[in-house]
Amino acid sequence: MRVRFTGDFDYRPTPQVTVAYLAGMEMTVKRECAEQAIAAGKAVKVAANRREAIDGEQVGG
Repeated sequence: MRVRFTGDFDYRPTPQVTVAYLAGMEMTVKRECAEQAIAAGKAVKVAANRREAIDGEQVGG
C-alpha cells in the first residue's frame, strides 16, 4: 500500500525490529504497516500512480 507519512512513525514487524519512517516520506509499505500508521493518524493513503484515484477509480481517459 502506498502512503505518505504525516508524522514520524515506528513500525515494529517483530519485537526485535523497528523500522522508522519520517514525516514527509512517501513510499510503498506492507499493508499491516500502512494500516497501523493510518490508524495512529501518522499517514494517509495515496494513489499508487497518477492514473489511479485513492478509492481505486480510474482518473482521466
